[in-house]
Amino acid sequence: MSVKLQTGLDRLLADPALRAPLAGRRVALLAHPASVTPTLTHALDALAELPDLKLSAAFGPQHGLRGDKQDNMVESPDYLDPRLGIPVFSLYGDVRRPTAEMMASFDVLLVDLQDLGCRIYTFITTLRYVLEEAARHGKAVWVLDRPNPAGRPVEGLTLREGWESFVGAGPMPMRHGLTMGELGDWFVARLGLTLEYRVIEMQGWQPGLGPGYGWPIERAWINPSPNAANLSMARAYAGTVMLEGTTLSEGRGTTRPLELFGAPDIDAGTVLAEMRRLAPDWLAGCVLRECWFEPTFHKHVGKLCSGVQIHVEAAHYNHATFRPWRLQALAFKAVRTCYPEYRLWREFSYEYEHDRLAIDLINGSSLLREWVDDAHATPDGLDALARVDEAAWIEARQPFLRYTDAD
Repeated sequence: MSVKLQTGLDRLLADPALRAPLAGRRVALLAHPASVTPTLTHALDALAELPDLKLSAAFGPQHGLRGDKQDNMVESPDYLDPRLGIPVFSLYGDVRRPTAEMMASFDVLLVDLQDLGCRIYTFITTLRYVLEEAARHGKAVWVLDRPNPAGRPVEGLTLREGWESFVGAGPMPMRHGLTMGELGDWFVARLGLTLEYRVIEMQGWQPGLGPGYGWPIERAWINPSPNAANLSMARAYAGTVMLEGTTLSEGRGTTRPLELFGAPDIDAGTVLAEMRRLAPDWLAGCVLRECWFEPTFHKHVGKLCSGVQIHVEAAHYNHATFRPWRLQALAFKAVRTCYPEYRLWREFSYEYEHDRLAIDLINGSSLLREWVDDAHATPDGLDALARVDEAAWIEARQPFLRYTDAD
């Protein structure tokens, strides 16, 4: 039987005892547009109403505290909050790590960020950076925990040594299966950080239960980033995010971004048939539908694209068998097989990296790209590599799991 979910923010607002250790301390908030209460009040406004809490600053990650910057490498400025009169510092502007001046503005930083359960989502990296700076400057970090909408499944290759970046905060697979609070525990342990770190845990989060399998469907979905439009996107994202490193459209400029892929110069039916021939079991748990779309901005703007939409809603979805990373990798392999000379890999500056291919940064190594481009490489080969990494991560993350379906 499911239990009504309370996020860390919900519990902190409702329970003065949880807030008691904050008495007399300057408190800052790191949040984004999805940092809301069940009544959709933003966390900053809700916390500002508490007479026993002193807000001294706020921070916004990529895409901003309240607003939505549409694309990668579109920066947000610092500003003064017009209602509260406190500084709002951008951690995706002139800096991505908080400066000493920023750190001096608070004693305790509350982190309330809705994640998508994918290594590349930059809020994870921002969490790592603020933990490192808090340890350096003697500050406290409290994570107000929220659900991982992709649930507990683990999938993908582990980021290799030397491949850390703003889209790769550490050696975990693409789909990590942890909450932000649990990730903070892992960072503190792995990096050997010494600081006051607390997690205000959720109550009632049962990630193994349907129909949400990680997301409490009774709660409104607020985009944590502009193209994270719904639960379907969150489920597919650990695969479709790789499209950002390719010339294929990921659906930006459509109403279903990161749930589909395509291009004007491929035939989706041909690609789908090749995917089914190569590894039909990698397509389990969803329905793939041929479609046409015309992006209104971004890649292939104004051009009719032949594409595929990944349907992971209602009866189409099987949480246990859906493997988005393998599905998207297989799509790349099928494109390469059907169109050997296709210019698949996109060459451009990606998240402030200028010398390494985006597809490699996204995957945390060149292994996936090399597998796609090797005409002799088989699905079994990539599967064998990934299975080793996935098994190792499942064991490594075990000490940091805070929730079970019995909670």
